[in-house]
Amino acid sequence: MTTFRLLCFLTLLFVFHAAMGQQIADTAFTYTPLNPKYAPGKGSLVWIDEAHVNFHTLGGRYAPFGKVLQQDGYRVGSNTQTFDLERLQSCRILVISNALDSSNAGNWNLPNPSAFSVDEIKAVNQWVKNGGRLLLIADHMPFAGAAEALGRSFGIEFLNCFANDNRRRRLERFFPENGGLLPHPITEGIDTVVTFTGSAFRIPERATPLLALKNYTLIMPDISWQFEENSPYLSGEGYYQGACLPYGKGRVVVMGEAAMFSAQLAGPNRNMVGMNAPEAGQNAQFLLNIMHWLDE
Repeated sequence: MTTFRLLCFLTLLFVFHAAMGQQIADTAFTYTPLNPKYAPGKGSLVWIDEAHVNFHTLGGRYAPFGKVLQQDGYRVGSNTQTFDLERLQSCRILVISNALDSSNAGNWNLPNPSAFSVDEIKAVNQWVKNGGRLLLIADHMPFAGAAEALGRSFGIEFLNCFANDNRRRRLERFFPENGGLLPHPITEGIDTVVTFTGSAFRIPERATPLLALKNYTLIMPDISWQFEENSPYLSGEGYYQGACLPYGKGRVVVMGEAAMFSAQLAGPNRNMVGMNAPEAGQNAQFLLNIMHWLDE
C-alpha cells in the first residue's frame, strides 16, 4: 500500500469517528421475528456482561440487543459479578461485549491489559467446555486488546487494531459475492451483514469463518482513533471479523465488531448506527441466527 492511500484511509476513519460522536440507544428500534423460537419469556437465559467496564450493557447501548432477543422469547439479564464456574452454571448463553480493564476506563490508549483475571478466563473456558455457550464480541482497539487473553484460551488470536475497508466505505458490507459472508447455518438466509469499523482475529482449524476481511487494512495506533503515517499496519488477508467453533461440549461465536448488534443514534445529526441503519436490515436476524446456533 502506498503512503498516499494509507493517509486517505486514516483520514476516512477520523471523519467517521467524528461523525459518530455521542452514541445513545435508539429505544424506538424494534425487530419482530416471523417465527419466534420461544413463547414469550420461555426461552433460554442469556446474560449480558456488565462486570468488566463494558461499553455495551443491557441498560445502555445494548438495550436494543436485549429487546431483539426478548422478541424471540429469550430471557435476558445482566451479569454484574466476577466470573466463576458456579455462577456461570445459572445461564445458558453468556454475551461479553467490549469489556475493558479498569485502567482503560475513559482512557483508550495503549497499553490495554486483559479485562479478565486468569481465574475468570479459566472459569469461562471450563464452563464452555462443560457445555456453556459464549458470544464474545471485541471491537477495535482497545477492546480487542482487552479480550486477547480470553480469546486465546479458545484458540482465537485477536489483533488490537482498526479493520479498515480499502474501498473507503463508511459502512463495512459483507456478502457472498465479495467473499466476505461465508456459508454456515448462521449465515443461512442472510444476504448482507453490515459492520461499523471493528477489529480482526485469526482462527484455529476447528473454527468456521463467518465474516472474512478481504481487501482490508489492519491499522494499529498507539492512541485510539489517532492515526499517523508511521502507524503499523497489516493486510487483512487471513483475518476474520466473525467466526464460530465447537469447544468441548459447548459452542463459541466470536465477533470483531459490536455496533452491528446495537441500534444507536450517534452524533448531533442522530445518525442511525447498528441494526437500525437502513443498510443493516438483516443484522437483527443475523444476531438471532447466532443465538439459535449457540442455543442448539
